[in-house]
Amino acid sequence: MTGPPHAPDAEFAERAVYLAGPDALVVADLHVGRGEASAVSLPLGERADLTDRLAALLDRFEPATLVVAGDVVHTFDRVSDRAAETLRAVREACSARGAELRLVAGNHDTALAAAWDGPVSDSVVLEAGASRPEGPESDGPSRTTVVCHGHEPPSAPADRYVFGHVHPTIEIEGDRRPCFLSGAGAYRGADVLLVPAFTRLAAGVAVNRLRADGFDSPLVTDAADLAPIVYDGGSEEALLFPPLGEFRELL
Repeated sequence: MTGPPHAPDAEFAERAVYLAGPDALVVADLHVGRGEASAVSLPLGERADLTDRLAALLDRFEPATLVVAGDVVHTFDRVSDRAAETLRAVREACSARGAELRLVAGNHDTALAAAWDGPVSDSVVLEAGASRPEGPESDGPSRTTVVCHGHEPPSAPADRYVFGHVHPTIEIEGDRRPCFLSGAGAYRGADVLLVPAFTRLAAGVAVNRLRADGFDSPLVTDAADLAPIVYDGGSEEALLFPPLGEFRELL
C-alpha cells in the first residue's frame, strides 16, 4: 500500500492518502452540503457517510493532522446550518482522536470563512520529520509538502504538491473508479499528487484520455506523465498503473 518510487512515504487508502513524513492524512473535496443541494443521496446520509469514513481513516493511521485540500463545502453563497453541523462533527471526530483539523479553501469555499470559527488557509505547508519513530520511513528531513486545492497556481514553494479539485477517476472495462495521479517533477521540478474527491456524491472526471487543459488545474502541465493509482478495498492494495501517456495505448 505504499506509493510510487518517488513518494515512498505515501500510503494510500479509499479516497485518502497518509503521508508518513509529516504524519498527515490528506483528503480533498468533501463538498459538505452537496446532499441537500441535489437530488442525489446516500443510504446513511451525507454526515454519517463523511464522518464514519473519516473516523475509520483516523483510527487506522492515527495522524497528527488531517488536512482537507479544498472544496470543504459545496454551495458558493452560504453554508447551511446542516452543513456547519457536519463540519463540527468532522472536527469532533478529529479532536476525539488527537488529530488537528486544517482546512484549505477551494473555489467552492467563498462562504466558508464566515461560517467556520477556525482558520481557513490557501495552502498548508507540511514538513517531513514529524513521522512517528515506529512508522514508515520518511523521504528525507528537508522535504516540504504543500497541500492546496489546485484551482490556482500555488503561492508557496515545495518539493511536492498534494491537491484535489479535479475529482479524478479512471475507467477500466466500463467501470469507473476514483484514482490518484502521481508525477515526479511534474510541476516546476516538484512532485505532484492529485487525490480523488472524498465525497461519494460526485460522479468524478474520467482522466483516461484527458489532456492537460482538461484538468482545469495549473498544477497539471503534462497529463501524459501522470501515473494513475487505484486503491483496491478488497485486497487493501494500491495498484499503480503506467503513466497516462502509456496507459492510453493499452486501452
